[in-house]
Amino acid sequence: MSDFNCRMYEKKYPEENELVMVTVTSVGEMGVYVSLLEYNNIEGMILLSEISRRRIRSLTKLVRVGRQEVVVVVRVDKEKGYIDLSKRRVTPEEITKCEERYNKSKAVHSIIRHLATRLTMDEKVIKPKQLYKQFGWALYTKYQHAYDAFRLSISEPAVFEGFDISPDQLKVLMEIISHKLKPQPMKIRADLEMTCFDYEGIDAIKAAVLASQNHAIQFAQKNAEGQIDDKSFGVVTVTLIAPPLYVMVGTFDDKEKGLAMLSKCVEILGEELEKRKGRLTVKIPARAVGASDDQELDDLMEQLERENELVDGDNSDEDEDEN
Repeated sequence: MSDFNCRMYEKKYPEENELVMVTVTSVGEMGVYVSLLEYNNIEGMILLSEISRRRIRSLTKLVRVGRQEVVVVVRVDKEKGYIDLSKRRVTPEEITKCEERYNKSKAVHSIIRHLATRLTMDEKVIKPKQLYKQFGWALYTKYQHAYDAFRLSISEPAVFEGFDISPDQLKVLMEIISHKLKPQPMKIRADLEMTCFDYEGIDAIKAAVLASQNHAIQFAQKNAEGQIDDKSFGVVTVTLIAPPLYVMVGTFDDKEKGLAMLSKCVEILGEELEKRKGRLTVKIPARAVGASDDQELDDLMEQLERENELVDGDNSDEDEDEN
């Protein structure tokens, strides 16, 4: 399938200051070697000084082989093929922005590759790069992103008029787009801190969480009964990370409606907790999260679990000494 690999964009190399999605391939003495997923997996390097703003105590905790990272391009030497990257200069907002763009580009790339495969079965070998040259890269120019053109074509097939695409190719392309571009659920998350030092502390927090979730459940019931028409709704859950840290998460088809729903649930949670002499602090408001956020959350939970195990082990040793 190497013939079906190619870059996602017309330019061969990224530009300086451009955000790119990479996969970590190895860790060396000079830095971390990565492959640029949007540029046909060409190699780049994150120098050790560009990995973190803080002092690096354990490199393996910051980067892992096989993990995807959002980095920014610091320098490109097109003659030698060197690409220097930085992880420490990327802000959380830029990570979200890059992940959204990459997910759209990945969807486009999947459609182009699938189209090339389908056409190759009936005609001579058609490579994805040929289809990008025909119309893919031109769609990026006209619509800012080819994904937006593909989505628009579901309701307005005239999107492809004027582009170098044959009727047979267009027929197959529309079949693939209709199949692949179903609404993709989006995860919305808020990071919270909940405390209640009253006698019913734990029960108060549970009751407040239940009240906030009931708001989402009632919305779902009204939707199911036809009282409202909103298919973007998703289930809302609250998970304990480590007292007093919690996360509220919901999955929605519509980003804006998801943000509104989760924000309302957080508001209700705060009101209900205050009634029970508790306190809610919103550490990070509701926002769309991606794979890197989930990975960071999993890493945090693993770290806290290990720390708890160490504490439990220390207590056990102390008990044995006392005996």
